[in-house]
Amino acid sequence: MMHWRSGSLILLLAAVPPAVAQNWEIGGAVGGSFYTSQMAQSAAGSASATLAPGVTGSAWLGNNTGDHLGGELRYDFSTGGLKLSGNGGSAEFAAITQSFHYDFLYHFAPREARIRPFVAGGGGVKIYTGTGQQQAYQPLEQIALLSKTNQATGLVSVGAGIKFNLSERLQFRIEVHDYLSPFPTSVIAPAPGAKISGWLQQFVPGFGLAYTF
Repeated sequence: MMHWRSGSLILLLAAVPPAVAQNWEIGGAVGGSFYTSQMAQSAAGSASATLAPGVTGSAWLGNNTGDHLGGELRYDFSTGGLKLSGNGGSAEFAAITQSFHYDFLYHFAPREARIRPFVAGGGGVKIYTGTGQQQAYQPLEQIALLSKTNQATGLVSVGAGIKFNLSERLQFRIEVHDYLSPFPTSVIAPAPGAKISGWLQQFVPGFGLAYTF
């Protein structure tokens, strides 16, 4: 019995260092939000469909599994209204977007380095939400309608940045992300006979702080 207990204790102690060595971090960032656009086309004409520039706030829980590899479970909240322009007119509608995704990270320097450049890639879900007030008439509604509704789409996430270790626990980072998702045709809805296709890209440059533990 004593031999069994001693063996169990040795195994338990042997398992402790890897667990302690796991480098977790929790952080938040703020940045800008800039979208590409797609053309909405109908017999009545065409208009550029997109989201206006806004602000993005992000929060993440990350884990560095080694000197170079890691990952982050991330949430992003962005402001910026739905927007149509062209054919001699324009229309705007208040909106927000939310993203939930997991990104894999590769660092080009070991964990102990003061400066750690990294690249990121992953995927998840993006939710577009129109928050404005519907009106009886909307400019360019013969091409597309900006609507008060929700739509979830798939999300592809790529990015890069630099982490700066300010102290043993505190970390500062600058980063830029490119979030790609199919065009939200329920939130910016083509009029009957009109067509909008393709993907939207959201570029988010920003900076943030993280606490490691």
